[in-house]
Amino acid sequence: MLDPIETASPDEVRALQLTRLRWTLQHAYDNVPFYRRAFDAAGVHPGDCRTLDDLTRFPCTTKQDLRDNYPYGMFAVPRSRIARIHASSGTTGRPTVVGYTQRDLDTWAEVMARSIRAAGGRPGHRVHIAYGYGLFTGGLGAHYGAERLGCTVIPVSGGMTERQVRLIVDFEPDIIMVTPSYMLTILDEFARQGIDPRSTSLKVGMFGAEPWTEDMRREVEARTGIDAVDLYGLSEVIGPGVSQECAETKDGLHIWEDHFYPEIIDPVSGAPLNDGSLGELVFTSLTKEAMPIIRYRTRDLTRLLPGTARPMRRMERITGRSDDMMIVRGVNVFPTQIEELILRVPALAPHYQCVLSRPSRLDELTVRVESRSAAAADDPAHTLRELIKQNVGVSARVEVVPPDTLERSIGKARRIVDNRPRS
Repeated sequence: MLDPIETASPDEVRALQLTRLRWTLQHAYDNVPFYRRAFDAAGVHPGDCRTLDDLTRFPCTTKQDLRDNYPYGMFAVPRSRIARIHASSGTTGRPTVVGYTQRDLDTWAEVMARSIRAAGGRPGHRVHIAYGYGLFTGGLGAHYGAERLGCTVIPVSGGMTERQVRLIVDFEPDIIMVTPSYMLTILDEFARQGIDPRSTSLKVGMFGAEPWTEDMRREVEARTGIDAVDLYGLSEVIGPGVSQECAETKDGLHIWEDHFYPEIIDPVSGAPLNDGSLGELVFTSLTKEAMPIIRYRTRDLTRLLPGTARPMRRMERITGRSDDMMIVRGVNVFPTQIEELILRVPALAPHYQCVLSRPSRLDELTVRVESRSAAAADDPAHTLRELIKQNVGVSARVEVVPPDTLERSIGKARRIVDNRPRS
């Protein structure tokens, strides 16, 4: 049974959003010195928000702001009320730290349960969770959402791929939750063990934490017979469960707008864009107590679209991240564009890396991609090279390597290797 808000009218949703948005702005201003300074510098006050459109008058928050206030500077409640802390890996600098009150954890479990139900999950289903547990929000976010829905949780976490396959066969889960790149690794292990993944109990795959393509969906569904649906979230906003693709439509991810208010802005100027325009996704939390987030720039590129399976707006599948965009001789290139073209070449497997180098004065792109073990083609490297030139507009070297050559990910795949000298 759907939550009442999932069938509410757009006007009802907007009215609830405005009430919650005004509370959030005041809560942040009163309790987070960073936001008080930022609002004052911009010449705005929480009382200036009289309509949802007024939110654009308030300044954005960036990942660097969170790092600058490491570890607890963004918290809006006393530390004695913090029930849990999560953090990013911090591989590119200080980690971003996120805190949750018990009410925040309840909200998180609620939106994740809603997401699993939208994906086709039901009480009593067994859920194999291969997202990492620990400070990363994926594993525990999925775990508590599945339990809230009434599912049986199989908390495998990432890694030990041979064991992943064995547990899928033995424990007979209905749903798997995992990054799309690690799902490919699991499918390769099925092949190595001589097991047809279509013979397993799996019915639904909920894939998130990194961009993936429609061609990747077709690849996974063809090899497994499951419904592969997209899950979106990020720790700074709450974790997984911010938006979810519905199994019955598979046409983009419905945002749970009663808790998260979305905007699209121009990634360069920061100017607001209308629904339907491609730009950078921005989120404002509406109900978070421990760490309210105001106009957080996700760096994810997408569009906002009208609701279909649910009345709340959809976000188009993420096409890439503004900070993952490669500029090769003046052309913008995203890893997902390369992935789509690889999947057009039957002799190539969707395990790849984009290697950037600068041997002389100009940048060069080399795509390292694995061949399929049983596939044959005259010259798959030439085929892919021509596809990239025709569809992306850049000349790239293509290096086809044997199966199992490239590093396998148990979480987010490392798609870009930048070997260019630092200036």
